[in-house]
This record gives sequence, structure tokens and C-alpha cells, in this order.
Amino acid sequence: MKFILNFLILIFAACAYAGGENLSKVEDDKMALTEFAKNYHEKMAPGYRSDFWRTDPEFLERFGNFAFDEVINQPDQGLDDKTRYMAILAVLIGSQSIDMFKGMVQPALNFGVTPIELKEIIYQAVAYLGMGRVTPFLKAANEILEARGVKLPLEPQATVGTDREERRERGTQAQVEIFGENMRDFWKNGHINYWLADNCFGDYYTRKGLDYKQREMITFCFLYAQGGCEPQVTAHALGNFKVGNDKNFLIRVVSQCLPYIGYPRSLNALACINKAAEQAAK
Repeated sequence: MKFILNFLILIFAACAYAGGENLSKVEDDKMALTEFAKNYHEKMAPGYRSDFWRTDPEFLERFGNFAFDEVINQPDQGLDDKTRYMAILAVLIGSQSIDMFKGMVQPALNFGVTPIELKEIIYQAVAYLGMGRVTPFLKAANEILEARGVKLPLEPQATVGTDREERRERGTQAQVEIFGENMRDFWKNGHINYWLADNCFGDYYTRKGLDYKQREMITFCFLYAQGGCEPQVTAHALGNFKVGNDKNFLIRVVSQCLPYIGYPRSLNALACINKAAEQAAK
């Protein structure tokens, strides 16, 4: 019971959700949200309202109308709901935004992200952020899934065994399929590049649950959200291009995630996308 109460508080204090009797109520005529934003809140988390409506109504009005109407409805910058939430979850992990992550998992599941897809996003984050930074997100996801009645562990998704050379070979093949033949012997350039092949790509990219396009998108999000990884952001923008996530798609990803990551890192990501596009055109 204590967990459920804390869970609801975290979810509905994290962003502008719809109202309910269990949290502080605000009269509807004081909520200057657009009809679209109100309806979107209700889809995200039916029947609840953030306590921020009591403490910070003016701020929440501006954030809610921007994030849940203006951004979503910006011409030529939209994403389907499931893809939007996969990207948002990835940037929240990358930026270490654990409270907002806890608040967005439930809406993500409501909008079609499956428990397996949620777990795969978190698992893959370990290769780009390390287990130290990902552990809180894995714990939070497990608590939320079990509170929804999801039985853990989920169905295994690995397609590669534990043999080191098999993992390296399959990882190298994934690198080649995503980045091209120039990656065929990349694993030979020192032990870190060997680990990149057998662990990062062999252990994660070979798993079921997400395809290459989804995995490259969330990798791009992990990298640009944490900052200071611009060379890798540019490289994975190129990787996205090669698996079919074009420049326009990545710009839409950045646009939809901007309310959660802010302008500086979003602008840096756009610069990396443009740089990758220039390289791809040569």
C-alpha cells in the first residue's frame, strides 16, 4: 500500500496529469489548458491530477500546453505515440531524470510500449551509461510493472549464448549491418573495441524485443541526453540514417523530447544531426 501511494504521487507530481479525488483538486475553471492538452492528460493517466496544480498552477499551465499540445501538434514534427514515449523514456534515462521517468512509465505503457520494450530500453542503456547510473531506472520499472500485475521475469529475449567468440561474431555482424563493412575488423583495435563488439552489440543489439531502427533511435537519445558525447551522437545519427531513421525523423525525435531535456542539449543534438547529414552526403 505504501508503495502504491508513493508510486501515484511520483507519477502525478512528475508532470501535468489529469485530476482525481486522491490528490489535491483544482476547479476546472482554474485550469487554463487547451482542450487538446486536457484530453491528452486524461489519456496519459486517467482520473488523476498532479498536486502541482495546487502549488504551481501557473507554471503547470504553461508546461502542459507546451508539452502536451504545441509540441505534439507542431506541423511536420510529430511522432506516433509509442515512438514518442520510447524516445522520452530514453532521454530521461540518459539525463538521469529518475522522478520524471517514474512518472512517464505508466503513460508509456498506456500508449502502447510493452513491458518487454520497456525492459529492453533499460537494458541497452547500460552499455551507454553504465550499470551505476541505470540501476535506479531498472528498480523503478520493476516496481511499476509488478504494481500493474506484470509477472517478472519477462520472457527471455537473448538470441546469443554466453560464449565469448559467438557474442563477438554476432556483435560484429550487427555493427556491419548498421554501420557498414568498415566495422568488420573494428574489434581488432584493442580490448575496448572488442568489448564494444561482444558486449554492447553482441549482448544487446542481438536481442529480440526491439529492432535495429528502435535500438539506434534510443541509443541516439541516451547519448545526446547525457551531454558531452557529441562524437558518438554524430556517429549514431549516421547509424540511424543507415537503418532507415532519416534526418527528418531524428529532428522529430529531438523536437518531441525537448520539453524533458531542454534547449541546450536539443540544439547540440540538432548540430550533430546536421553534421552527420553532411558526412552522409559526401
